[in-house]
Amino acid sequence: MNVPDMTILPLNGRTVDLRLGLVTDAAGQVSTLRPQAAAVLGVLASRSGTLVTKDELMQIVWPGIAVTDDSLVQCIKEIRGAIGDDKRQIVTTVVKRGYALRAEAPDGALKAPAKGAVTPLMSPSEQPMSIAVLPFKNLSSDAEQEFFVDGMTEDLITELSKGPGLFVIASHSCFTFKNKPTDVRQAAKDLGVRYIVEGSARRGAGRIRINAQLIDAHGGGGHLWADRFDRDLADVFAVQDEVVACIIEALLGRLAASKLHGRKPTKNIEAYDLLVRGRFLWQRSMFEEGKEARRMFEQAIALDPDYAEAHAFLAWTHWMGWTNWFEPEDLHRRLSLEIAERAVALDPDDGFAHLVLGWVLEYERKYDESAAQIDIALRIDPNNADLHAMRTDLLVMDGRPLQAIESIARAMRLNPHSPAWYYWLKGEAEYAARDYVGAIKTLRHEATYGTPSRSILAAALAQLGHIDEARFEARLFMADNPDFHIEPFLDTQPFRVQADRDHFAEGYRKAGVRE
Repeated sequence: MNVPDMTILPLNGRTVDLRLGLVTDAAGQVSTLRPQAAAVLGVLASRSGTLVTKDELMQIVWPGIAVTDDSLVQCIKEIRGAIGDDKRQIVTTVVKRGYALRAEAPDGALKAPAKGAVTPLMSPSEQPMSIAVLPFKNLSSDAEQEFFVDGMTEDLITELSKGPGLFVIASHSCFTFKNKPTDVRQAAKDLGVRYIVEGSARRGAGRIRINAQLIDAHGGGGHLWADRFDRDLADVFAVQDEVVACIIEALLGRLAASKLHGRKPTKNIEAYDLLVRGRFLWQRSMFEEGKEARRMFEQAIALDPDYAEAHAFLAWTHWMGWTNWFEPEDLHRRLSLEIAERAVALDPDDGFAHLVLGWVLEYERKYDESAAQIDIALRIDPNNADLHAMRTDLLVMDGRPLQAIESIARAMRLNPHSPAWYYWLKGEAEYAARDYVGAIKTLRHEATYGTPSRSILAAALAQLGHIDEARFEARLFMADNPDFHIEPFLDTQPFRVQADRDHFAEGYRKAGVRE
């Protein structure tokens, strides 16, 4: 939906700020819409004059969450009350189908919705070019090559996601099928895609053999393309690019394949092995494993000083050092920025490098420079689920919680088996939007409950007045995080607006988190 581009909405003699959920009437009186109600109005406004079905509204505003029709009905009631639509002439109901917002003409008159007009939001399974890459099987006699094959699969997903017009599921969700007997049709249904890529790889004696096939899971399970590549190990990155080009040509044609811009990989296989192992440890998100991952990225750079991806990951570990690992701030803050800038300079076409630099710049309070880097990353790799997820936190820090909620919703559609930190960021965005009920539900999800996201859960409970529950969660959080104190932690967070920072501090204090 286009809510982020539609901040101010004139409606029935009132002015609606969709970003803040504020409705101001002609006399200057202000009322507030809950975030969900503002989001519903935003969807209706983006399709003004057309019917939006109930299912579409539920999918957009509550993605991946089971809610009843009553939640939507209450939002519609709240919107009508805020804009003075007592006669239901502005937000109209199409019985058993959905709702429509009557558009305002330039002279202020209302236009009736086009009869039967619907602008559907396609789910991934309905998008004709939705695709997932299942983990390639390791056919090497050496089990140690599992890291290499997994890394190759992740790289295929990364490069494929840059394909124009494709909807590509994130590797985290694809890897839930690793080492499991898999029916491609069921996998496609579970991941919400039409096409599946599967294959195998064998590495040994300086050679690499890759088998890959593209399957139309909704078209009878037929093969659209299949091939085998038997090359020198040094050619593995060229083979990956060739596989991606073949898949895109099969789906979109040769012209689309010719427009692909590949990354700048290392020519050192040992450096690549170190990077892949470091990525695996990094994804575990544990302190000691993160430190070990840093050492591997440093070793990879020692073998190939121009390895952009290794620099980007190394910069991220240094950012973690001063913000989360209680390492000296001056040193690690400086290194995170210097190394991130080096990563982008080494490979300007690496979307991940731009993402990391944008992230680091946000924490340097260089908001406009950060946004520019994130925009570049999105242009290079619009399917990167982690990019949309990380952008959520930056939008919260920038005072745009409704856009943050939409960003994490996008991430979760791209990564339907979302990792714990997605729920953490979603709960953070909902708390920032003052949707405490939504934040509590999100942060009690089994994927994230019990992680440090518990601090935001405690704050949300406290803001709703559930003080006993809030203090129980706060005690559990502090037991696991004895070095956490409100002010030192918030000093590291780049809130652009002081009131947003105060909002988090208030919740923590109400919950009894230590000062």
